[in-house]
Amino acid sequence: MSAAMMAVLLIGAHFICDYPLQGDFLAKAKSRVAPIPGVPWQQAMAAHCAIHGAAVAIITGLWWLALAEGCIHWITDDAKCRGRLSFNQDQAIHVVCKAGWLFAAVLAGNAA
Repeated sequence: MSAAMMAVLLIGAHFICDYPLQGDFLAKAKSRVAPIPGVPWQQAMAAHCAIHGAAVAIITGLWWLALAEGCIHWITDDAKCRGRLSFNQDQAIHVVCKAGWLFAAVLAGNAA
């Protein structure tokens, strides 16, 4: 796959995973500040981050980028939920990460 196509897929997948695939339930349930009663916020956050990690792994073919994506996504979204990052800062960090994953995939020879 070309690097340009991988970039398009990474950014597109991010927006698909962060908007329609997250939905109102996960958006609310993943917050440690105001979780949905009876739903462990960690479980909701893990599900959201796993969705993002899986998308990165499918696109790049690199399992370890799934772990990196999941970890950084967790830290970033938790900071946003706790009011330490704005919505735009959260989104900027996610997009910058996708650029990093693209660079890693090119270095690993998984993108031409």
